[in-house]
Amino acid sequence: MKNPISLAQGREYLAIPGPSVMPDVVLQAMHRASPNIYEGELIDMMPDLTRDLCGVARTDHQVAIYIANGHGTWEAALSNVIAPGDIVLAPASGLFAHGWAEMAAGIGAQVKLIDFGTSSPWEFDQIAETLREDSAHDIKAVLAVHVDTSSSIRNDIHALRDLLDELDHPALLMADCIASLCCDRFEMDAWGVDVMVTACQKGLMTPAGVGFVFFNDKAQGRRAQMPRVSKYWDWQPRANPDQFYQFFNGTAPTQHLYGLRAALDLIHGEGIEHIWARHRQLAKAVWAACERWSEGGALQINVDEPTHRSHAVTALRLTEGRGTALRNYCKDQLGLTLGIGLGMEDKESCFRLGHMGHVNGQMILAMLASIETGMAALDIPRGSGAVEAAALVLAKQS
Repeated sequence: MKNPISLAQGREYLAIPGPSVMPDVVLQAMHRASPNIYEGELIDMMPDLTRDLCGVARTDHQVAIYIANGHGTWEAALSNVIAPGDIVLAPASGLFAHGWAEMAAGIGAQVKLIDFGTSSPWEFDQIAETLREDSAHDIKAVLAVHVDTSSSIRNDIHALRDLLDELDHPALLMADCIASLCCDRFEMDAWGVDVMVTACQKGLMTPAGVGFVFFNDKAQGRRAQMPRVSKYWDWQPRANPDQFYQFFNGTAPTQHLYGLRAALDLIHGEGIEHIWARHRQLAKAVWAACERWSEGGALQINVDEPTHRSHAVTALRLTEGRGTALRNYCKDQLGLTLGIGLGMEDKESCFRLGHMGHVNGQMILAMLASIETGMAALDIPRGSGAVEAAALVLAKQS
């Protein structure tokens, strides 16, 4: 292939699974002088901010805010309910479940990890067997990743709660919704989730740096029984502050709060049901194109069964390690950045498409057409009509 003229000038498109595309209104809200952190509008907006956060989580319970990424919220959640020596169960279907399990081990927990690989969701028979064997109820929590960003597998959190209830097991159900909140349907209270963690840089459309831990009364009861909780990670003063600084155990992430307020306004303006439907339809368009490309024998969707695929991210692989070559072409020649492969043995083959947050139909079609261009330039075998198939999905709105 001759060295092509780069067409990457202009506004780049970051199509990775987080940080997601940031709305201009969010960036504009953040672009301001630092406010007074002792009185005034910043303090006054916190009650509505926390209320609206609970609204998108579909909970009537409490939220604690941390100046942290998703890994920080993992540790924050664990630190409030898991004491050294406690046992946690971690069903894994990708890299991030392993990461949360390692975080639990790092604070002194004993981890029972069930690894289902990187292309399959949980198998509930195996989880049930482990829970049945725990007749003494030594397992204190189940660490459940709703959508694993590395594999793009979406697990059934509601079914896991049903299993815990069926077995009358008292373990806390703790859900990682870092990739799924405001993308895939999630109902904290209706699904019986006790603790949920997320971060601001994906479906919440705010630059990375703030994370959230939502918790119900059952989890708060466990917190009350803890022998000690780190003062910084303690969710109690953050969720029920007597003074403003206690929301953050110190200085507030001021610019992030203004950006988050703007993002929540967008979310509530669109409506969470419509947001879920939009992500579902855009994901179907992505899958339609990928399924056409796969007819050429070089590309494979990581998750075979559509009902197990996330609506926020799609993990793919190309034969002969060509995933990296395709990513490089799209970035250098077209200004499109695709996600790297994570947690896979064949990292050079794997890549991921982020379709979360502030995305619409024309953005997804542009991403797919750019990938088609890269595959053509690199002579990657592919089935025909991929972009047309995606367009038909959006046109039919089925």
